[in-house]
Amino acid sequence: MSSEPAPILSARDRPDWSVTAPAILTPRGRGADDTAASMVRTLFDRPRWLEPCHLYDERGSLLFEEICELPEYYPTRTEAAILEREAGALMGLAPVECIVELGAGFSKKTIHLLKALSRARGRGTFAAVDVSATALMASRSMAEELFPELAFTGLEARFEDAITSITRDIPKLVVFLGSTIGNFTPTDMLHFFTHLCEHMGPDDYLLLGVDRIKDPKIIEPAYDDARGVTAAFVLNAFTNVTRATGAGFRPELIAYRSGYSPERTRVEMVGIATETHRVDFPRHSASFVWEKGEGILVETSRKFDPDDLQVQLRSFGLESLGHWTDPNRWFSLLLFRRSKDSHALESK
Repeated sequence: MSSEPAPILSARDRPDWSVTAPAILTPRGRGADDTAASMVRTLFDRPRWLEPCHLYDERGSLLFEEICELPEYYPTRTEAAILEREAGALMGLAPVECIVELGAGFSKKTIHLLKALSRARGRGTFAAVDVSATALMASRSMAEELFPELAFTGLEARFEDAITSITRDIPKLVVFLGSTIGNFTPTDMLHFFTHLCEHMGPDDYLLLGVDRIKDPKIIEPAYDDARGVTAAFVLNAFTNVTRATGAGFRPELIAYRSGYSPERTRVEMVGIATETHRVDFPRHSASFVWEKGEGILVETSRKFDPDDLQVQLRSFGLESLGHWTDPNRWFSLLLFRRSKDSHALESK
């Protein structure tokens, strides 16, 4: 495997990216100022909230990998079992030579798809997209060790930046696992699928992993584990943004709370102020008083009815090709391709 990135970016967008590590690219001009601006946009909203991307510094990425091994956290092992069983069938329905994984993390589950790609094609490209450099380097090491016949590129970027810049000339399977789509608000989800479908090529496919609506007694412990790893993961977001931007969060005055809302079919993970204190943003000459008991929403995890979701995504021009689940019907993998009608309309 070459240390040079695979040619996954369009010729037009390639100059807007720089190599930050062997086979890893990031958009030019991103830094702490962007993080600070992002925080001001959301933390001065009511109710206050943070973008989930702030969870994934080096410590956050490692904590999330630890969460995935917890006995309470069913999504990872359930989805991995489906992938291990069905990867060959999936790749048979999606005859591509390129896999693009959004929110790749350490790509542990994607190994099953890469193995099926290698067996079926003998070569190909794997592009991992994540905001965490730590995760991308782990993904790169895995690919180098297990799949030297595949070209690897890591894109350290937000989803929208990667989606915009990836070439449409290579038929690809876009992989979005872990029910990461559940971290989006309904409005963000509509924007995401609009943006994704506008940039999918005529021979592209989408594999979506979604956590299903089920008994809250199964869901809630997955986000409030006995060891407190999830609490540490969520609260680490405040430490991360403080270090990155100089914001005045005081971790010793923040507690974790989570709960499942049946009406919204989502888990809400929140940082709660245990004492009233002021949070300063020196780069923006701004501050707010965080009142005792007030929450800041850090992450949500929405649960889905897969049949309703397939109907919804059809309106974006995504044609359903397959639906796989586990014996408990806790998790679903959904495979789509751009419908020929949607491309015909684009070409007019």
